Amino acid sequence: MPSCPTLLSALPTALPVPPAGTGGALFALAAGALVAGAQTSYDELAPPVLDAEVRPVAVLSFQPITSTAGSAGSVNDADLPAAATSDDLAALAKGARAGEEAQRRSTLLSRARAEGAPAAAMDGDEVTVQPVSGRITSTAGPRWGSTHYGLDIANRIGTPIFAVADGVVEKSGPAGGFGLWVVLRHSDGSRSVYGHINQAFVTAGEQVSAGDRIAEVGNRGQSTGPHLHLEIRQGSVSGDRVDPAGWLRERGLEPAG
Repeated sequence: MPSCPTLLSALPTALPVPPAGTGGALFALAAGALVAGAQTSYDELAPPVLDAEVRPVAVLSFQPITSTAGSAGSVNDADLPAAATSDDLAALAKGARAGEEAQRRSTLLSRARAEGAPAAAMDGDEVTVQPVSGRITSTAGPRWGSTHYGLDIANRIGTPIFAVADGVVEKSGPAGGFGLWVVLRHSDGSRSVYGHINQAFVTAGEQVSAGDRIAEVGNRGQSTGPHLHLEIRQGSVSGDRVDPAGWLRERGLEPAG
């Protein structure tokens, strides 16, 4: 906008005094003409404002921030650090495997006791069963001038006897001093022998599982009373005998109870 001094310098410094008798009307007319002229001079000095010089102001556009979370507060994998996601998945997988293994073992042990075995334990992947409930009356070792190779567990006639481990029935029937016996062959080549039984519930060639009922306590043969005579033999029926009580304890079981 032009400065006001340019406009004011064009005006007379003083108004002439009207002659006497001309009256106030003449003076008012002259003053009005002077103001009109000044307005005209100011309009000529002020540059016009052009429409083209008025520039529109840009309007900023705002977009709402959207969450990457899924419905119901779920979080996508992309929202988590990669390392954290990997660790979490590994921990979950490990926990799942542990749970599956615990369930598998529990199922096998429950199955081994399904027919009434007093106790069962797992040694690696192998299930071992306590063969009969009762009271220990004799262990392996010297007795009456000879060697006693078995573990004697006394109970009444008819008490169930169970397979100590998975195996195949190798013998079932009469057996000299044992009266009647059952012999099982196991996967490692060892044999479990059950003597003085009252009767057998399995036949030669039959596949049995740990905990299957295979016989019942008797008093047949050279026996001093109703009991199970248990032996563990290595390699064959006539193979080296091992202490049955120690064999059971190595697999997590007490010999009787």
